[in-house]
Amino acid sequence: MPSNDDHHPNTPSRIEQAARRLREAAVSGVPCQPVRDLIDAGDLAGAYAVQRLNIDAALSAGARRCGRKVGLTNPAVQRQLGVDQPDYGTILDTMVFTSGAQVPFRGLLQPRAEAEIALVLGQDLSGGQVTAEQAAAAVSGIRLAIEVVDSRIAGWDITFVDTVADNASSGLAVLGAELSPPDGLDLAAVEMTLSRNGVEESTGRGAATLGHPMNALAWLAAAADKLGDPLQAGEVVLTGALGPVVDVRAGDVVTVEFTGLGTVHAHFE
Repeated sequence: MPSNDDHHPNTPSRIEQAARRLREAAVSGVPCQPVRDLIDAGDLAGAYAVQRLNIDAALSAGARRCGRKVGLTNPAVQRQLGVDQPDYGTILDTMVFTSGAQVPFRGLLQPRAEAEIALVLGQDLSGGQVTAEQAAAAVSGIRLAIEVVDSRIAGWDITFVDTVADNASSGLAVLGAELSPPDGLDLAAVEMTLSRNGVEESTGRGAATLGHPMNALAWLAAAADKLGDPLQAGEVVLTGALGPVVDVRAGDVVTVEFTGLGTVHAHFE
């Protein structure tokens, strides 16, 4: 006979079921069905609870948290998913590679690459509502980045709660080796060109991230603080895609050029 929990979509057992479904997909390499049958469409707290369960499992297995990523900063993507806000996920040390390194393709299910500006925090950033100016004051440096988004859910058939639960559809992050000082840079005006195997595939500007990467950081600081997991000094924050995502396959070489900042490369094994 079904348990009483089966009649209440957001009881802990349903959250645990969703977390297990996503975790098993990641381990097996076989994408799973969406988790929105287990989490109500508007249950943001429940979706983040699923995310936390799987992050905690990774931490228990020896991974270390080193940052966060902001997703859904593009208004067009928000409209596509029927939401009016970004989301965020956690970056673990096992997910981070340096520009030019061989990036393992094994373990990725449905990867897509996007160009991002990463901000390194020199101090904690918490306390509820945060302005872009306060966010900027907490940044100690800038790194160029290629984020490889991925989905454990078959066919990228996701709604907002699906992607939040799935660690904001995080995969890997390839970071530029150099740390640039933030002073005097107009990050909203930075333009990028993403090429795959020498062919231009995507272009965009820093303004695509909620108008300015510091706006994305300010949003993240408030959102993380509200969920009791404030940003800490030393964390790296991926602030959102500057342009359209690009599918990647094993053997691909992805190169992103940022005006005035440099280049970052990802070579997928």
